[in-house]
Amino acid sequence: MSRIGRKPIDLPSGVSVEVSSGKVKVKGPKGELSENAYPGIDIKVEESSVVFENTDPADRKLQAMFGTMRALVNNMITGVTSGFSKQMQVFGTGFNVKEQGGKLILNVGYCHTVDIPVPKGISIEIKTAATKGNDVPAVFTISGIDKQQLGQFAANVRAARPPEPYQGKGVRYADEFVRRKVGKAFAS
Repeated sequence: MSRIGRKPIDLPSGVSVEVSSGKVKVKGPKGELSENAYPGIDIKVEESSVVFENTDPADRKLQAMFGTMRALVNNMITGVTSGFSKQMQVFGTGFNVKEQGGKLILNVGYCHTVDIPVPKGISIEIKTAATKGNDVPAVFTISGIDKQQLGQFAANVRAARPPEPYQGKGVRYADEFVRRKVGKAFAS
């Protein structure tokens, strides 16, 4: 039995949770999210908390999904109250980033720009649009209420130009550490 799944989720003020016909809907000040409830896991909304119950503790798949379902609902509640954000950095001389017409446009050293459509529900705030040498990166923040959608979009942006191991240039998360390899030195 999952220890995480047994913990009740406290509902903050202004947040409502509805469970009906196999769907969990969470409404809050920042928006509304919904998720399919996993069959075999009972979700009960009490006065100020949400409680999860595994109907068949002997089933290994239900044991695994018990804690996962609780974590998904907890992320939905956190998303509609405070939201999620990821800060990204772009390193490289002459690299820049801008948002235009619902797309994130990255100029990251290719002969063309990399255009990534921004999904509905995701917002981008650009703090520093262009790099200044290899030392000062371009910085932007991706934010939204759906943690899964935000993480997937951030991974797609990072995949536009992953950090290189020798020079370290490319797109990376702000908290990511890129270990740089030492280049070959001329031996005299």
